[in-house]
Amino acid sequence: MSRLSRYFETVLGADGSARMLVRLDGTALLRMPLLNKGTSFPQEERVALGIDGLLPPHVSDMEGQIDRTYAAFRKEPTPLAKYSNLRALQERNEILYYALLERHLAEMLPIIYTPTVGEAVKNASAIYQNARGLSFSPLNIDRAARVADNCILDDVRILVATDSSAILGIGDQGWGGLAISIGKLALYTAAGGVSPYRSLPIGLDVGTDRGDLLESPSYLGVPQKRLRGAAYLAFMDKFVDAVRGRWPNAVLQWEDLSKDTAFEVLDRYRKKLPSFNDDIQGTGAVALAGLVSACALRGRKVRDEVVVVHGAGAGGAGVALAIRNGMVREGLTPAEARARVLVLDSRGLLVEGRKMEDYKVSLAQETARVAGWGTAPLMLEETIVRSRATVLLGLSGQAGFFTEPMVRALCEHTERPVVFPLSNPTSSSEATPADVLAWSGGRAIVATGSPFDPVKVDGREVPIGQGNNAFVFPGLGFGAILAMASEVTDGMVAAASYALAEYVKQKHLAHGLVYPPVEEMREVSERVATRVIEQAFADGVARTTKMTAASAAAHVKANAWRPRYLPYEKVASIAHPPL
Repeated sequence: MSRLSRYFETVLGADGSARMLVRLDGTALLRMPLLNKGTSFPQEERVALGIDGLLPPHVSDMEGQIDRTYAAFRKEPTPLAKYSNLRALQERNEILYYALLERHLAEMLPIIYTPTVGEAVKNASAIYQNARGLSFSPLNIDRAARVADNCILDDVRILVATDSSAILGIGDQGWGGLAISIGKLALYTAAGGVSPYRSLPIGLDVGTDRGDLLESPSYLGVPQKRLRGAAYLAFMDKFVDAVRGRWPNAVLQWEDLSKDTAFEVLDRYRKKLPSFNDDIQGTGAVALAGLVSACALRGRKVRDEVVVVHGAGAGGAGVALAIRNGMVREGLTPAEARARVLVLDSRGLLVEGRKMEDYKVSLAQETARVAGWGTAPLMLEETIVRSRATVLLGLSGQAGFFTEPMVRALCEHTERPVVFPLSNPTSSSEATPADVLAWSGGRAIVATGSPFDPVKVDGREVPIGQGNNAFVFPGLGFGAILAMASEVTDGMVAAASYALAEYVKQKHLAHGLVYPPVEEMREVSERVATRVIEQAFADGVARTTKMTAASAAAHVKANAWRPRYLPYEKVASIAHPPL
C-alpha cells in the first residue's frame, strides 16, 4: 500500500467531481495541514470525522477564512512577524495558506521570499515552530534512504534543496537555509501551479563556518565546520541516491550553493536526475529575458550590446553565460559573444592569465581584447569606459557599488543605457532606481532584483520592473514535471527565458516595462511551462506522450493546482495510490 494512501486519496466521481477519501479522524486530522479545513468543515463532516465539538460552532466558507487571516496578517508589526504569521498558517491549514497567497501575491511575495526570507533565515533557530520537509546532516546521511522513507509523501515531483552556503546576500547560514527551500516551494504552488501534495523542501546541513552559529546554544543545526571536497561530494552522492530511490519522478532544484560547489554539483548530478540550479540558470534566464525586452524597447538586439556584469559568483556567471548564448542565438560566433560580455569579480575584470577559480576561466576576456586599456587589474568604472559598455548588470551583493560616474559613462555610449542592480535582498542592491534615473537624466532602463517603488521623473511615474527568478523557476520546474523530463536541458532553460520575454512583448512592452507585474506570475508560469514542455520534446528528454503546442498549453492548465476544499469521506482503508 502507498504510504500516502494510508491517510488520504483524491478520487473523481462519474460526473468528474473530486472528493477526498480520508482515513484520519479526530485531533490527528486537524493536526495535518494538508487535510485540515479548520472552521470550513461542514457539520456532517464534523460528525463523520470525529471532530464535532473540537472546532468553533460557526461554519465558515473559504472567503470568510481568507478575510479573517488577511486581517490578522495586516496587524503584524514587522515583516518578520508577518513571515511567522504566514508560516504558522501554512502549518495549520495549507489549502487556506495558498488561497491567501493567491489572493494577495504581490503584497506577500516580499514576505515569503526576498527580502524578508533573508531575515527569516538569519533567525531560523529563534523562530522555529514546526517540522517541515527533510533535514539531512552528517548525523543521518548514512541512513539517507530511511530518512527519505520517513516522509509520508510518496509521489513527490519537485524538491528544492539547499546547503545554505550562499543564502541571498547573507552567505553561510548553516541549517537555517531550509526556510529558503520552503519559500521557493510556496512559489512553485502559488505562482506555478505545482500541487503542495507533490513538493518537499530539503535542508542539506553539511555544517557551518559561522562562528556565532557554532557557539550559539540555541542553534538548531549540526555544530561542526562545513564538509569540503571529497567528504562533501560523498554526502551529496548519498542524498541524490536516496532521492532517486524514493522519488524517481522528482525534479530537483539546487538552491543557494556557494560558487565553489554550485557548478560542480550541477554538472555531477544533472544527468542522474532531472535537476537545475536556480542561482545559475534561473538568474541567467531572468536577466536574459529582461535584456531582450530592454533591447526591444530601444530597437536593438542583444547582440548589439556590450554588457558588463559586476559579480562573478554563481548568479553573475550564470547571467554572463545566458547572455552570451543569447548573442549566439542572434548570430554572433561564440568568440564574438565572449568579447561583448565582460565579467568582474572583487579583484577586477576577468582576463586570461589572471589567477581565478576554474569556473571563471571561460568568462575571461582574451588578453588582446583589453590591450592598451591600462594597468591590471581593471576595475568597474574603467571597464565601462574602455569597453564602451551599454549595459551594466549587478550581481555582486555590494550595496551602493554603482556610482554616478559609472552611469554617466554608460550614457556616453548609448542613448538609453540598461542598468539592472539585481542583487538581493534590497539592502544589497548595487544602486537604487531613483539614483540611476537621476544620474542618467531619466534615460536609463532600470530593473532590480528586489521590489522598489515607482520613481517620479519629470512629472511622470516610472515603474521599476523586478527581475525575479520566480518568473522562471516555477514554470521551468512544472514544465519539466509535466514532460516527465529525464534531464533539464540548457535548451529548456533558454525556452523559459524567451517565453518570459515574449510574454512581456505581448503584454507590457508598449508601456515601457521589461518585466511583468508580480500579480501576473501565474499566467507567466503557464506560458513558461508550455514552452519548456515543447523544448523537452525537441531535446529528446520528454518521457510522456507527444504534445503539440496547443495540447501542451491545455495540459498545463488542466494539471495546475488551485486551492479549494474538497468534500471528505471517511474510509477505513484506501486501496489505491493517490492521483
